[in-house]
Amino acid sequence: MKKVLVGGCFDVIHFGHVDFLMSAKKLGDYLVVALESDENVRHMKGESRPIHTQSQRKAMLTALKAVDEVILLPPLKTDEDYAKLVRSVNPSVIALTEGDPMENKKRAHADSIHAAVVVIPKIHTPSTSQLTKLLGLE
Repeated sequence: MKKVLVGGCFDVIHFGHVDFLMSAKKLGDYLVVALESDENVRHMKGESRPIHTQSQRKAMLTALKAVDEVILLPPLKTDEDYAKLVRSVNPSVIALTEGDPMENKKRAHADSIHAAVVVIPKIHTPSTSQLTKLLGLE
């Protein structure tokens, strides 16, 4: 079985998320989503986020046909914490979005387990941050 690993916040599911997850699923047989903790989302996105709790975000992701498994991440503090996660999942592919600020680290994690890295191009659609501003939630 060819596992594909992706990670992210997935706070307010939008078409860009769905397109990314469908594209990632096509890279293998089994799609695993590593879902950021509420604490990490707050740290990355600001005090008003996440809109949905980690368990709510998991429920939304699990409802999507492309997603086979969601791993709830604890508040990871170091790069080694992420490296341990990658080793435990042992994917054949790590998929990431074009422009991912953690691309270099994810490539290093992939290299350590001989996994491929596939960069999925971004599509032109509003991001969660843009949507929350538009809706007056931030």
